[in-house]
Amino acid sequence: MKTKFLSILLIGALASFSSCKLFDPHKPPSISFKTGTGYTAENATVDKGQTIKVGIIANKEEDDMKTYNISYSYDATTTTTTKETFTLSGSEAKHYEKDYEFTTRNESGTEKWYFTVTDRDGNIAKLSFTLTVN
Repeated sequence: MKTKFLSILLIGALASFSSCKLFDPHKPPSISFKTGTGYTAENATVDKGQTIKVGIIANKEEDDMKTYNISYSYDATTTTTTKETFTLSGSEAKHYEKDYEFTTRNESGTEKWYFTVTDRDGNIAKLSFTLTVN
């Protein structure tokens, strides 16, 4: 009798525990580049001092979005530099679109640009591309 009771208790606990959100994977926001005339959305070869236009579209998946960050690194270094950080609130925390223009540096090399959206739970969605500057 004691074994039967413990088995029923264990089955109930397992059923309860398996339905817990503890094991649900967290979904980061979705992020994509805008494409079309005038937008850069992939690796490209560009001129020194060229103006680049990038557009992103981000959407909340599970939790409200908190920040949008643009950063870069030069010549394959692993250290990135933050160019801009935008705090998202209100309707922007659910859906965010932003066009951003920057100018490439005036020397040859590579520039890797990162576009990151973070939600309130710290889940991160990131896009990047590399510009080869001639």
